[in-house]
Amino acid sequence: MSAPEAPSGADARLIDARGPRFGAAVTSVLLLVVILLGLTRPLSGSVLERLTEPGALLLTALVALFAWGALAGVHRHPYGIVFRAVVAPRLGPPAEREDPAPPTFAQLIGLLVTATGLALHLAGVPGALVVAAAAAFVAAFLNAAFAYCLGCQLYVLLVRAGLVRRRPAA
Repeated sequence: MSAPEAPSGADARLIDARGPRFGAAVTSVLLLVVILLGLTRPLSGSVLERLTEPGALLLTALVALFAWGALAGVHRHPYGIVFRAVVAPRLGPPAEREDPAPPTFAQLIGLLVTATGLALHLAGVPGALVVAAAAAFVAAFLNAAFAYCLGCQLYVLLVRAGLVRRRPAA
């Protein structure tokens, strides 16, 4: 199957709506691994020991990926690049395209949730790693399985309330 045609004009800024769902599916699996690792290891003593736990290392990587998506945008996120290069050419043309601003905002929310959980874990708060990963997992799973993006919905509410200025599609 050939690669989907690239949109032109105003549509060139829009993204394939399936891309963020692909990223959410990968993120869901990784967050589930963090939860399982966090549940099987007791909280370690020192900050360095807590940081080098497998669950904390994986969550650190996810925090970095959320930061990448929040700062560079979902179109430059590694999952988005993999989706466009590997997955999208094997699918039919997208039924819909969407503004990248809401999924990018959702990445910011994921960053805040996971970074807070990681920071609390490093500070020695029991269960913080698992709770933060579980909260992020629920959001990622809803997006992957049901195309319901909690961060995107929050973005729309904040734009309507005038608390966030609508960003043009990049």
